Amino acid sequence: MKTQPRTRTVCTLGPASDSDEIVRGLIRAGMDVARFNFSHGDHATHAARLARVRRLAREERTLVALLGDLQGPKIRVGAIARGAIQLTPGAAFTLTTRAVDGSPEGIHIDLPELPQAVRAGDRILLVDGLLELQVVATNVTDVRTRVITGGELKPRQGVNLPGVSLKISALSAKDRADAAFAVAHDLDYLALSFVRSANDVIELRQWLATRGAAIPIIAKIEKPEAVERIDAILDASDGVMVARGDLGVELSVEQVPLAQKMIIRKANALGKPVITATQMLESMIENPRPTRAEASDVANAILDGTDAVMLSGETAVGKYPVAAAQTMARIADAVEASRQFESCARKFDSAAMSVTDAIGDATCEIAEQVGARLIITSTFSGFTARMISRHRPLTRIFAVTANEKTQRQLALVWGIYSARIARAETTEEIVAQGIAAALAQGLVQAGDRVVITGGAPAGIAGRTNMIQVRVVGETA
Repeated sequence: MKTQPRTRTVCTLGPASDSDEIVRGLIRAGMDVARFNFSHGDHATHAARLARVRRLAREERTLVALLGDLQGPKIRVGAIARGAIQLTPGAAFTLTTRAVDGSPEGIHIDLPELPQAVRAGDRILLVDGLLELQVVATNVTDVRTRVITGGELKPRQGVNLPGVSLKISALSAKDRADAAFAVAHDLDYLALSFVRSANDVIELRQWLATRGAAIPIIAKIEKPEAVERIDAILDASDGVMVARGDLGVELSVEQVPLAQKMIIRKANALGKPVITATQMLESMIENPRPTRAEASDVANAILDGTDAVMLSGETAVGKYPVAAAQTMARIADAVEASRQFESCARKFDSAAMSVTDAIGDATCEIAEQVGARLIITSTFSGFTARMISRHRPLTRIFAVTANEKTQRQLALVWGIYSARIARAETTEEIVAQGIAAALAQGLVQAGDRVVITGGAPAGIAGRTNMIQVRVVGETA
């Protein structure tokens, strides 16, 4: 079995991981979820990467969930004939919707609504906030600005508009084409970029429904308005990603770690998976070891309660993709073995509990009290397993399901081992298959106590109403 800390690892695939050797190395290092960034690469490239991950996961006898990441309404500058331009503080610089080559005087921007969206005095940030412009005046096609913070600008680099509310669709034509690709290739999750409100998530969900698809949606939190509306966004989505790159551009840097902790706490309370992303081991793009600050950043996200930590450029374009995944796993293992982690476990926001969640809470409590080796839960949609996971029990969780897609999707959820079992007519058959699967995976041995939860009678989704304590090898 591959290395598997309870905290999940998401690896972004790219040119650096375009080989069997590297992808196999990532799987063995603990890649639970493979991310396909639709901002880069064409569909043929992504299809080849998907096929490689699926084939190698089968060969390694493991599961890797597949996450498609939509580009969203990302604003970018246009082409520059000379490859790059230098912006000088105090100089005039024009952003225009007209088709022009970039020069020190101005550049094309791919947002037709920009001149109507901004006004004099607004800030415009380029290159992840490294360059800053201030709006001086606008007309139908142009935004005239003054350079506040200069530097080098390259083609297709990003633009941020802090404090500006854009009335544009959450889904571009490219996003719809990429989402259709995700449906056709049976991806397990879709991440929606630059979510501003719950309506953005609803728009994507409705679009998927028109195509007969129900891919779980991960809302990427990277706009200040999304932080302000996090409760409604969490209700509308199936999980969230704390995308600290763009969030850190539009939100003051000292607010980002506080927002991260708040988002993780709220996602945990609802039992919805949360991914912490961006620059986690950034220095490993060029170096074989992370900085101490990066290791601390990963550790703190795990102590905060994140379900998953994500590698972006480290595995997509970096020099040491496998080493980055191995490093992430080692940090997670060390944190999860610590007393600090033990003190963080089993802490959650109290809220009105459903029957399933109450069963999940009681399951965790009983498992600790009786010294159970394993919690075995039967689940069809994955909801029961997530409701146990959200309590962060110290006892390992083993989810058994007859639903192959559910099993893959649980690869994103904290602390869950899983197995696929045959459909069963009775609860006792499910229990027997669950114990047999746990024995086969080496998770328990004869004489171990296990706590089992599921539904009785069997086969009815949403009916979690049973807890049993069993001893492996003894008849009921």
